[in-house]
Amino acid sequence: MNLSKLNNSSFILIHLLFWISIWFFFVYFFSYNSNNTNYVTWFSSFLLPVTMITSYFVVYYLIPKFLLTKKYIFFALYSAYTLVFSTYLIIVAILGSFIFLSDMEVKNMPPMSRNYVFILILVYLVVFIVSFISLLNHNFKTQTENKELQNKILETQLQIKSQELNYLKKQIHPHFLFNTLNTIYGFALKQSKDTPDIILKLSNLLDYILYQVNKPQVSLKEEILHIKEYIDLEKIRFQDTLVVSFKSEDIPDYVQIAPMLLMPFVENAFKHGSLIDGYLKVNIKVHLVEDQLQFEINNTYLNDDIKSNKEGIGLENIKKRLNLLYKNNHELQINNSDNMYIVNLNISNLNNQKNV
Repeated sequence: MNLSKLNNSSFILIHLLFWISIWFFFVYFFSYNSNNTNYVTWFSSFLLPVTMITSYFVVYYLIPKFLLTKKYIFFALYSAYTLVFSTYLIIVAILGSFIFLSDMEVKNMPPMSRNYVFILILVYLVVFIVSFISLLNHNFKTQTENKELQNKILETQLQIKSQELNYLKKQIHPHFLFNTLNTIYGFALKQSKDTPDIILKLSNLLDYILYQVNKPQVSLKEEILHIKEYIDLEKIRFQDTLVVSFKSEDIPDYVQIAPMLLMPFVENAFKHGSLIDGYLKVNIKVHLVEDQLQFEINNTYLNDDIKSNKEGIGLENIKKRLNLLYKNNHELQINNSDNMYIVNLNISNLNNQKNV
Protein backbone atom coordinates (compact mmCIF):
# COMPACT_ATOMS: atom_id res chain seq x y z
CA MET A 1 0.00 0.00 0.00
CA ASN A 2 1.12 3.51 -0.72
CA LEU A 3 1.52 4.97 2.77
CA SER A 4 1.07 8.49 1.49
CA LYS A 5 -2.58 7.64 0.84
CA LEU A 6 -3.13 7.19 4.59
CA ASN A 7 -2.62 10.93 4.99
CA ASN A 8 -5.41 11.55 2.52
CA SER A 9 -8.60 12.23 4.50
CA SER A 10 -10.84 11.49 1.52
CA PHE A 11 -9.14 8.11 1.05
CA ILE A 12 -9.74 7.18 4.70
CA LEU A 13 -13.32 8.43 4.63
CA ILE A 14 -14.21 6.44 1.51
CA HIS A 15 -12.75 3.24 2.94
CA LEU A 16 -14.44 3.83 6.28
CA LEU A 17 -17.84 4.32 4.68
CA PHE A 18 -17.33 1.27 2.48
CA TRP A 19 -16.55 -1.05 5.40
CA ILE A 20 -19.41 0.33 7.47
CA SER A 21 -21.73 -0.51 4.60
CA ILE A 22 -20.24 -4.02 4.44
CA TRP A 23 -20.84 -4.45 8.17
CA PHE A 24 -24.52 -3.50 7.72
CA PHE A 25 -24.70 -5.94 4.84
CA PHE A 26 -23.35 -8.72 7.06
CA VAL A 27 -25.88 -7.86 9.77
CA TYR A 28 -28.71 -7.92 7.26
CA PHE A 29 -27.53 -11.19 5.74
CA PHE A 30 -27.09 -13.09 9.00
CA SER A 31 -30.36 -11.76 10.45
CA TYR A 32 -32.28 -13.83 7.95
CA ASN A 33 -34.68 -16.13 9.89
CA SER A 34 -33.11 -15.07 13.18
CA ASN A 35 -34.09 -12.73 16.03
CA ASN A 36 -30.79 -13.05 17.91
CA THR A 37 -29.64 -9.47 17.30
CA ASN A 38 -26.78 -9.70 19.80
CA TYR A 39 -25.29 -12.77 18.08
CA VAL A 40 -25.67 -11.30 14.59
CA THR A 41 -24.08 -8.00 15.62
CA TRP A 42 -21.05 -9.56 17.26
CA PHE A 43 -20.58 -12.25 14.63
CA SER A 44 -20.66 -9.60 11.86
CA SER A 45 -18.11 -7.60 13.87
CA PHE A 46 -15.83 -10.68 14.13
CA LEU A 47 -16.16 -11.44 10.42
CA LEU A 48 -15.51 -7.88 9.21
CA PRO A 49 -11.77 -7.75 10.16
CA VAL A 50 -11.25 -11.11 8.44
CA THR A 51 -12.80 -9.70 5.27
CA MET A 52 -10.78 -6.50 5.53
CA ILE A 53 -7.45 -8.28 6.04
CA THR A 54 -8.09 -10.65 3.14
CA SER A 55 -9.24 -7.84 0.82
CA TYR A 56 -6.32 -5.52 1.56
CA PHE A 57 -3.80 -8.35 1.24
CA VAL A 58 -5.17 -9.30 -2.19
CA VAL A 59 -5.52 -5.71 -3.45
CA TYR A 60 -2.28 -4.20 -2.16
CA TYR A 61 0.04 -7.20 -2.29
CA LEU A 62 -1.06 -10.10 -4.49
CA ILE A 63 -2.46 -8.09 -7.39
CA PRO A 64 0.33 -5.48 -7.80
CA LYS A 65 3.20 -7.86 -6.96
CA PHE A 66 2.14 -10.90 -8.97
CA LEU A 67 -0.95 -10.36 -11.14
CA LEU A 68 0.01 -7.02 -12.70
CA THR A 69 3.58 -8.21 -13.21
CA LYS A 70 2.23 -11.34 -14.97
CA LYS A 71 3.68 -13.76 -12.41
CA TYR A 72 0.59 -15.92 -12.62
CA ILE A 73 2.03 -19.04 -10.99
CA PHE A 74 3.06 -17.11 -7.88
CA PHE A 75 -0.28 -15.32 -7.89
CA ALA A 76 -2.15 -18.64 -7.91
CA LEU A 77 0.13 -20.09 -5.23
CA TYR A 78 -0.17 -17.16 -2.82
CA SER A 79 -3.91 -16.93 -3.53
CA ALA A 80 -4.21 -20.53 -2.34
CA TYR A 81 -2.25 -19.65 0.83
CA THR A 82 -4.57 -16.69 1.37
CA LEU A 83 -7.62 -18.90 0.97
CA VAL A 84 -6.27 -21.36 3.57
CA PHE A 85 -5.43 -18.57 6.02
CA SER A 86 -8.78 -16.80 5.58
CA THR A 87 -10.57 -20.16 5.99
CA TYR A 88 -8.78 -20.63 9.31
CA LEU A 89 -9.82 -17.14 10.48
CA ILE A 90 -13.43 -17.75 9.44
CA ILE A 91 -13.52 -21.04 11.34
CA VAL A 92 -12.07 -19.27 14.41
CA ALA A 93 -14.81 -16.62 14.13
CA ILE A 94 -17.52 -19.30 13.83
CA LEU A 95 -16.17 -21.35 16.78
CA GLY A 96 -15.61 -18.28 18.93
CA SER A 97 -19.16 -17.10 18.31
CA PHE A 98 -20.49 -20.59 18.99
CA ILE A 99 -18.67 -20.76 22.32
CA PHE A 100 -19.20 -17.22 23.63
CA LEU A 101 -22.44 -16.07 21.96
CA SER A 102 -24.68 -19.15 21.75
CA ASP A 103 -23.83 -20.88 25.04
CA MET A 104 -22.61 -23.74 22.88
CA GLU A 105 -26.13 -24.40 21.61
CA VAL A 106 -26.40 -24.81 17.83
CA LYS A 107 -30.06 -23.86 17.90
CA ASN A 108 -29.12 -20.42 19.25
CA MET A 109 -26.98 -19.72 16.19
CA PRO A 110 -28.62 -17.86 13.27
CA PRO A 111 -29.11 -20.28 10.34
CA MET A 112 -26.91 -18.31 7.94
CA SER A 113 -24.01 -18.26 10.42
CA ARG A 114 -23.84 -22.06 10.64
CA ASN A 115 -22.95 -22.71 7.01
CA TYR A 116 -19.23 -22.29 6.48
CA VAL A 117 -19.53 -22.46 2.66
CA PHE A 118 -22.03 -19.56 2.56
CA ILE A 119 -19.81 -17.49 4.85
CA LEU A 120 -16.70 -18.17 2.74
CA ILE A 121 -18.60 -17.22 -0.44
CA LEU A 122 -19.87 -14.06 1.24
CA VAL A 123 -16.38 -13.01 2.36
CA TYR A 124 -14.82 -13.65 -1.03
CA LEU A 125 -17.68 -11.89 -2.77
CA VAL A 126 -16.59 -8.76 -0.94
CA VAL A 127 -12.93 -9.50 -1.74
CA PHE A 128 -13.84 -9.89 -5.42
CA ILE A 129 -15.77 -6.60 -5.47
CA VAL A 130 -12.89 -4.73 -3.82
CA SER A 131 -10.37 -6.32 -6.21
CA PHE A 132 -12.52 -5.54 -9.23
CA ILE A 133 -12.82 -1.88 -8.22
CA SER A 134 -9.07 -1.74 -7.62
CA LEU A 135 -8.31 -3.19 -11.06
CA LEU A 136 -10.72 -0.77 -12.73
CA ASN A 137 -9.05 2.11 -10.94
CA HIS A 138 -5.59 0.85 -11.95
CA ASN A 139 -6.70 0.45 -15.57
CA PHE A 140 -8.16 3.97 -15.60
CA LYS A 141 -4.96 5.45 -14.14
CA THR A 142 -2.84 3.51 -16.64
CA GLN A 143 -4.92 4.75 -19.58
CA THR A 144 -4.76 8.31 -18.26
CA GLU A 145 -0.98 8.12 -17.82
CA ASN A 146 -0.56 6.59 -21.30
CA LYS A 147 -2.70 9.32 -22.81
CA GLU A 148 -0.71 12.01 -21.03
CA LEU A 149 2.52 10.37 -22.19
CA GLN A 150 1.25 10.22 -25.78
CA ASN A 151 0.25 13.88 -25.59
CA LYS A 152 3.71 14.79 -24.28
CA ILE A 153 5.37 12.77 -27.05
CA LEU A 154 3.14 14.41 -29.66
CA GLU A 155 3.82 17.85 -28.21
CA THR A 156 7.57 17.15 -28.25
CA GLN A 157 7.40 15.95 -31.84
CA LEU A 158 5.50 19.08 -32.87
CA GLN A 159 8.07 21.27 -31.11
CA ILE A 160 10.92 19.44 -32.84
CA LYS A 161 9.11 19.73 -36.15
CA SER A 162 8.53 23.45 -35.62
CA GLN A 163 12.16 24.03 -34.60
CA GLU A 164 13.46 22.11 -37.60
CA LEU A 165 11.21 24.06 -39.95
CA ASN A 166 12.36 27.35 -38.45
CA TYR A 167 15.96 26.23 -38.85
CA LEU A 168 15.39 25.37 -42.50
CA LYS A 169 13.63 28.69 -43.12
CA LYS A 170 16.52 30.59 -41.57
CA GLN A 171 18.92 28.76 -43.88
CA ILE A 172 16.88 29.83 -46.89
CA HIS A 173 17.09 33.53 -46.02
CA PRO A 174 20.87 34.01 -46.28
CA HIS A 175 21.04 31.74 -49.32
CA PHE A 176 18.44 33.79 -51.16
CA LEU A 177 19.84 37.13 -50.06
CA PHE A 178 23.40 36.17 -50.97
CA ASN A 179 22.44 35.55 -54.60
CA THR A 180 20.40 38.75 -54.91
CA LEU A 181 22.95 41.00 -53.19
CA ASN A 182 25.63 39.70 -55.53
CA THR A 183 23.46 40.91 -58.40
CA ILE A 184 23.07 44.38 -56.84
CA TYR A 185 26.80 44.54 -56.13
CA GLY A 186 27.63 43.80 -59.75
CA PHE A 187 25.29 46.50 -61.05
CA ALA A 188 26.52 49.02 -58.48
CA LEU A 189 30.08 48.53 -59.69
CA LYS A 190 28.87 49.29 -63.21
CA GLN A 191 26.87 52.27 -61.91
CA SER A 192 23.92 50.88 -63.81
CA LYS A 193 20.69 52.88 -64.01
CA ASP A 194 18.85 49.66 -63.18
CA THR A 195 20.31 49.54 -59.66
CA PRO A 196 17.45 51.53 -57.98
CA ASP A 197 14.85 49.31 -59.66
CA ILE A 198 16.66 46.21 -58.45
CA ILE A 199 16.79 47.56 -54.87
CA LEU A 200 13.05 48.35 -54.97
CA LYS A 201 12.18 44.85 -56.11
CA LEU A 202 14.51 43.40 -53.51
CA SER A 203 12.78 45.40 -50.78
CA ASN A 204 9.47 43.78 -51.72
CA LEU A 205 11.09 40.37 -51.55
CA LEU A 206 12.70 41.20 -48.22
CA ASP A 207 9.30 42.02 -46.76
CA TYR A 208 8.10 38.62 -47.88
CA ILE A 209 11.00 36.48 -46.72
CA LEU A 210 11.54 38.31 -43.42
CA TYR A 211 7.95 38.64 -42.26
CA GLN A 212 5.58 36.48 -44.27
CA VAL A 213 7.86 33.43 -44.20
CA ASN A 214 7.31 33.07 -40.44
CA LYS A 215 3.65 32.33 -41.03
CA PRO A 216 2.55 28.67 -41.22
CA GLN A 217 0.96 29.31 -44.61
CA VAL A 218 0.62 32.04 -47.19
CA SER A 219 -1.59 32.27 -50.23
CA LEU A 220 -0.29 30.48 -53.31
CA LYS A 221 -1.13 33.62 -55.24
CA GLU A 222 1.29 35.63 -53.09
CA GLU A 223 4.05 33.03 -53.52
CA ILE A 224 3.65 33.25 -57.30
CA LEU A 225 3.73 37.06 -57.19
CA HIS A 226 7.09 37.07 -55.43
CA ILE A 227 8.45 34.45 -57.80
CA LYS A 228 7.64 36.83 -60.62
CA GLU A 229 9.46 39.64 -58.79
CA TYR A 230 12.46 37.39 -58.38
CA ILE A 231 12.38 36.58 -62.11
CA ASP A 232 12.34 40.33 -62.86
CA LEU A 233 15.52 40.68 -60.82
CA GLU A 234 17.15 37.89 -62.77
CA LYS A 235 16.08 39.42 -66.06
CA ILE A 236 17.96 42.58 -65.11
CA ARG A 237 21.03 40.55 -64.19
CA PHE A 238 21.06 38.35 -67.31
CA GLN A 239 19.98 41.12 -69.69
CA ASP A 240 19.51 39.71 -73.22
CA THR A 241 20.87 36.24 -72.39
CA LEU A 242 17.74 35.11 -70.53
CA VAL A 243 14.58 33.60 -72.00
CA VAL A 244 11.85 32.94 -69.41
CA SER A 245 8.42 31.42 -69.85
CA PHE A 246 6.07 31.62 -66.86
CA LYS A 247 2.62 30.08 -67.19
CA SER A 248 0.18 30.32 -64.31
CA GLU A 249 -3.58 30.24 -64.31
CA ASP A 250 -5.69 32.46 -62.08
CA ILE A 251 -5.17 31.13 -58.54
CA PRO A 252 -7.99 31.62 -55.98
CA ASP A 253 -7.07 33.66 -52.93
CA TYR A 254 -8.08 30.92 -50.48
CA VAL A 255 -5.48 28.40 -51.71
CA GLN A 256 -2.69 28.21 -49.11
CA ILE A 257 0.86 26.88 -49.25
CA ALA A 258 3.94 26.86 -47.03
CA PRO A 259 5.93 30.08 -47.61
CA MET A 260 9.10 29.99 -49.74
CA LEU A 261 8.21 26.48 -50.89
CA LEU A 262 8.58 27.04 -54.64
CA MET A 263 11.14 29.84 -54.58
CA PRO A 264 14.24 27.62 -54.04
CA PHE A 265 13.46 25.67 -57.22
CA VAL A 266 13.37 28.95 -59.13
CA GLU A 267 16.60 30.12 -57.49
CA ASN A 268 18.44 26.96 -58.44
CA ALA A 269 17.23 27.16 -62.02
CA PHE A 270 19.03 30.49 -62.40
CA LYS A 271 22.00 29.66 -60.18
CA HIS A 272 22.85 26.27 -61.73
CA GLY A 273 21.42 26.83 -65.20
CA SER A 274 23.77 27.05 -68.18
CA LEU A 275 23.81 29.26 -71.25
CA ILE A 276 23.36 27.22 -74.41
CA ASP A 277 23.73 29.02 -77.73
CA GLY A 278 24.02 32.25 -75.74
CA TYR A 279 20.80 31.85 -73.78
CA LEU A 280 19.63 30.54 -70.42
CA LYS A 281 16.14 29.18 -70.90
CA VAL A 282 13.83 28.75 -67.91
CA ASN A 283 10.26 27.45 -68.23
CA ILE A 284 7.86 27.52 -65.27
CA LYS A 285 4.32 26.15 -65.06
CA VAL A 286 1.94 26.38 -62.11
CA HIS A 287 -1.29 24.46 -62.48
CA LEU A 288 -4.02 23.92 -59.89
CA VAL A 289 -6.55 21.09 -60.24
CA GLU A 290 -9.08 21.32 -57.41
CA ASP A 291 -6.82 20.90 -54.35
CA GLN A 292 -3.79 19.49 -56.18
CA LEU A 293 -0.85 21.71 -57.08
CA GLN A 294 1.23 20.81 -60.14
CA PHE A 295 4.49 22.74 -60.37
CA GLU A 296 7.04 22.23 -63.15
CA ILE A 297 10.26 24.09 -63.79
CA ASN A 298 13.01 23.27 -66.27
CA ASN A 299 16.17 25.07 -67.34
CA THR A 300 19.01 24.55 -69.77
CA TYR A 301 22.24 23.07 -68.52
CA LEU A 302 25.44 21.55 -69.83
CA ASN A 303 26.40 17.99 -68.96
CA ASP A 304 29.81 19.08 -67.66
CA ASP A 305 28.21 21.77 -65.47
CA ILE A 306 25.67 19.45 -63.90
CA LYS A 307 28.41 17.10 -62.77
CA SER A 308 30.35 19.86 -61.07
CA ASN A 309 27.39 21.64 -59.48
CA LYS A 310 25.64 20.38 -56.40
CA GLU A 311 21.97 20.86 -55.61
CA GLY A 312 22.73 23.63 -53.14
CA ILE A 313 21.29 24.57 -49.78
CA GLY A 314 17.92 25.72 -51.14
CA LEU A 315 16.93 22.51 -52.92
CA GLU A 316 18.22 20.28 -50.14
CA ASN A 317 16.22 22.24 -47.58
CA ILE A 318 13.07 22.18 -49.66
CA LYS A 319 13.22 18.38 -49.77
CA LYS A 320 13.37 18.28 -45.98
CA ARG A 321 10.52 20.77 -45.68
CA LEU A 322 8.38 18.77 -48.08
CA ASN A 323 8.93 15.64 -46.01
CA LEU A 324 7.99 17.51 -42.85
CA LEU A 325 4.99 19.43 -44.17
CA TYR A 326 3.60 17.21 -46.92
CA LYS A 327 5.06 13.84 -46.01
CA ASN A 328 2.34 11.68 -47.56
CA ASN A 329 0.84 14.24 -49.91
CA HIS A 330 3.63 15.15 -52.29
CA GLU A 331 5.68 13.70 -55.12
CA LEU A 332 8.95 15.28 -56.25
CA GLN A 333 10.69 14.17 -59.43
CA ILE A 334 13.99 15.57 -60.70
CA ASN A 335 15.26 14.50 -64.13
CA ASN A 336 17.69 15.71 -66.78
CA SER A 337 17.65 15.00 -70.49
CA ASP A 338 18.59 16.77 -73.72
CA ASN A 339 20.42 19.53 -71.85
CA MET A 340 17.32 20.29 -69.76
CA TYR A 341 17.09 20.01 -65.97
CA ILE A 342 13.47 19.22 -65.07
CA VAL A 343 11.73 19.42 -61.71
CA ASN A 344 8.14 18.24 -61.20
CA LEU A 345 6.37 18.75 -57.88
CA ASN A 346 2.83 17.57 -57.16
CA ILE A 347 1.11 18.30 -53.85
CA SER A 348 -2.31 16.78 -53.17
CA ASN A 349 -4.92 17.67 -50.53
CA LEU A 350 -3.55 21.19 -50.51
CA ASN A 351 -6.68 22.74 -49.02
CA ASN A 352 -6.81 20.25 -46.15
CA GLN A 353 -3.12 20.43 -45.30
CA LYS A 354 -2.28 21.79 -41.80
CA ASN A 355 1.26 23.03 -41.57
CA VAL A 356 3.40 24.06 -38.64
